Amino acid sequence: MTLRIASSFTGALARLTPQEQGLVKQTAFDLQMGLARPGLALHRVDRAREKGFWTARVNDDIRIVLHRRGEATTLAYVDHHDDAYRWAETHRLDAHPVTGAAQLVEIRETVEEIVVPVYVAREAPKPPLFADTPEETLLRCGVPEDWLADVRAVDEDTIFALAGRLPAEAMEALLDLATGVAPPPPAPTEDPFAHPDAQRRFLLLTGEDDLRRALDAPWEDWAVFLHPAQREFVARDFAGPARVIGSAGTGKTVVALHRAVRLARANPDAGVLLTTFNTVLAAALRRKVATLVGAASPLLDRITVADLPGAAHALHERLVGPVRLADDDDVARALQAAKRDVGFEVDDRFLLDEWRLIVDGRQVPDRETYRDLPRLGRKRRLAGERREALWTLFEHARARLAAEGLTTYPAMLGRLATHLAAAGAAPFDHVVVDEAQDVSAAELRILAALAGARPNGLFFAGDIGQRIFRPPFSWKSEGVDIQGRSRSLRVNYRTSQQIRQQADGLLPSTLVEADGSEDDRRGVQSLFTGPAPVVRVFVTVEQEREAVSAWLAERLAEGLEPRSIALVVRSPELLGRAAAAAAAANAPTSPAGAELDAVRLATMHDVKGLEFRAVAVIACDEGVIPSEARMTEVSDEASLAEVYATERHLLYVACTRAREHLLVTATEPASEFLQDLSE
Repeated sequence: MTLRIASSFTGALARLTPQEQGLVKQTAFDLQMGLARPGLALHRVDRAREKGFWTARVNDDIRIVLHRRGEATTLAYVDHHDDAYRWAETHRLDAHPVTGAAQLVEIRETVEEIVVPVYVAREAPKPPLFADTPEETLLRCGVPEDWLADVRAVDEDTIFALAGRLPAEAMEALLDLATGVAPPPPAPTEDPFAHPDAQRRFLLLTGEDDLRRALDAPWEDWAVFLHPAQREFVARDFAGPARVIGSAGTGKTVVALHRAVRLARANPDAGVLLTTFNTVLAAALRRKVATLVGAASPLLDRITVADLPGAAHALHERLVGPVRLADDDDVARALQAAKRDVGFEVDDRFLLDEWRLIVDGRQVPDRETYRDLPRLGRKRRLAGERREALWTLFEHARARLAAEGLTTYPAMLGRLATHLAAAGAAPFDHVVVDEAQDVSAAELRILAALAGARPNGLFFAGDIGQRIFRPPFSWKSEGVDIQGRSRSLRVNYRTSQQIRQQADGLLPSTLVEADGSEDDRRGVQSLFTGPAPVVRVFVTVEQEREAVSAWLAERLAEGLEPRSIALVVRSPELLGRAAAAAAAANAPTSPAGAELDAVRLATMHDVKGLEFRAVAVIACDEGVIPSEARMTEVSDEASLAEVYATERHLLYVACTRAREHLLVTATEPASEFLQDLSE
């Protein structure tokens, strides 16, 4: 027997309670052992239009919907008895007549009414998008024949009424078609399940381990599949460093994952480094690589997944030698001692920023370079005498750190880059960087030294709108030129249309990097719809706690797993407000990166790169975001503008962690950003 599992099954499984999921999994393992096993209680769905649908009994109430054709069986859906039968009666599994891809399709005749959401005020009817589009073109998009009339009727506002009803590849192709991108010629295969569009929905199970992985991680299965709009970025060869950019949820991490695997597969001798900016995200990438290639794949031996600071430290230890890294307190003490040694009075915040952003961050080697260096992002003018005095102070600070046997992180990266350049051989053939918008100048230089000169050597995936950890700088000035090799993703797979639209209000439609490269965020569309985000402002913290607690209890009652929900705040001292709301709802809690089945309590910085089905962003009060503490620390107008931009990015990051449900709360007076979020 050939056994497949459909994405509709894993999605439905995730909506059941943990106890129900356990029973379903046991029944699924029984099914894999053979349909003739006693106790499975198989029944044909007599009222189904598709005669291949059967049900298998899990308990008195739960039924698995199977599709059987010859020796092939597909786990298609699972739900409570009546809902499972209703699903089977309103769907069919067949091969599309033009593309040839296997599709699970809702039968159009069974749909009584399509609710058409409108996201903008409409003064007059807009023209249908596809009224004059040839039927052949719509079929090449993967649109089922019985949905052609509905597709022809939609306009730019109502097209999202089709999301969730059409196969995902058809919805993507229609969004492309609406912007002038024609669908590619069909390339049907003999096996409908072998078609690339079908492989995003149906997983062939070759044994018990495959089934266990599919059942144990239903929430992650969508997170590693390569969607058609992303394939170009994975398969294309680049003569130099390349980058894919896109707003939150457009699948940049998926592209990075598949790019790393493709490079490892293309050259059996190649070593690939897949890296990001912290250990939590690196651990998530490691799990997803294993999901993508299989836990026993030999490819795992040639794909190193690590956070960039950890990878650089390990390389320095191996290639250059041991190093003791200075922390922030070490640097602060050295700068204060240097001030006393030199006798030069300067604002402490300006001094630390000048060290972090310019002198140490860019590893300025000498007095002459510092005197002539363009101060990108640092708009405070420095006269020649002042620069001379500052440089003397920085020399003293460096000498003090060296005397203590301490090396800063950027200095360590500089030594490693020098060693790699002299050695002429790098430990990795390819480097793929996720969340690249937060790479520092010193980190970019080491990446250039590792693989920047090779074809396909460097590949970056990131979003300028999510830059929250570093100031802007010119990549080209640090040896990485991506001009002509940067592409944008336009389809959002993770975040509902409602959440995406509202969160986009926090950022300008076009973001510009320091080297002039632009990210035009207009035209991005989500593939599915959901509840409208809720923004609420309360008089007291107690009222906020009660509202968040009620929202959380409602999500749990809907069947969401606790680990798929996050309560997010701006800073660690506000975690108590989130914890109090969770306690009032009797919900278990854990930190953001934990593996427990519990509601995540986290700061906005800690959820960077993570995803949840429901997110509540709490305590967005005036003075909290943008942070009053950060505002008072800045030393010039340019720094003030950068803080404002970063704080907006931070709230955008927090809101776009949500897939389906978003709640944003504050107490009076609320953050000024909430007005932009609510519009």
